[in-house]
Amino acid sequence: MTHPVKGIDHCFALVDDLDAAAAQYKALGFTLSPRGLHSAAKGSANYTIMFPDDYFELLGILTPTEGNAERREALARMGQGLHAIACRIEDAEAAAEALAELSIPTQGLGSFSRPVPLPDGTEGVAAFSTVSFTPADTPLGTVFMCQHKTRDTVWLPELLTHPNTACGLSAILAISDAPEADATSFARLWAEGAVSTDDGFSTIHTGPNSAPLILAETDRMTSAYPGLDLAATAQGGFTVLQIKVSNLDAARRCVEGANATCVETSKGIAVAPQSAAGVIVEFVPA
Repeated sequence: MTHPVKGIDHCFALVDDLDAAAAQYKALGFTLSPRGLHSAAKGSANYTIMFPDDYFELLGILTPTEGNAERREALARMGQGLHAIACRIEDAEAAAEALAELSIPTQGLGSFSRPVPLPDGTEGVAAFSTVSFTPADTPLGTVFMCQHKTRDTVWLPELLTHPNTACGLSAILAISDAPEADATSFARLWAEGAVSTDDGFSTIHTGPNSAPLILAETDRMTSAYPGLDLAATAQGGFTVLQIKVSNLDAARRCVEGANATCVETSKGIAVAPQSAAGVIVEFVPA
């Protein structure tokens, strides 16, 4: 049976105050979608930050419901920040079946939709099917799979251009007590998952044209992002969102204009989690 998971589709930050988080990311030079309102049962809403091949999502709880109890508990336990990675698949039901044959269990197969304001003033629908890997197979955070049924209402052309020149996910980084072992566990979740380790970082290559997942111990992550408070990120989730930009100087001007706390890194410039809703956002050249 062919492994159905072909890379990373998007990731999301679960945040304390959705509109405050949106304001922070807008100030950093991102173009945000209009706020997407989910069903009453979900009690949540989101903003998306779109790139040509992937995207990033801000997700917030508006009304406590039975349907969002698990996310509210995760937010209280882990703090706001980068909680989840969504993987690329063609068909959620077929993916669950294929993974079962590969002895990789899944859970939570389901479908949902949300309204989308369109540029002409009308309203469209964004529809998805998702299925999750089990906690036993995900050493950190949440990893699930997402089937897009209405790509034309998600990847809207006017959302793809950003003042900071962002053009895609470059990498997702996380703190791990056992990076090599956890990387090996994560790698089986992707069809072309492979692990390499260098200079204290264990990298899970997730497929062509797909951001890698990179793990390191706390001390190594601290040395890579000096002066940033790693404890202000989602604990037990993901720590750094590395974003490709076509013009690093433009990104730097946006960060400076936002008066965001930041540091220079070996690859670019990293914004402190206090200025980005619990996420260290690192801008690196594309």
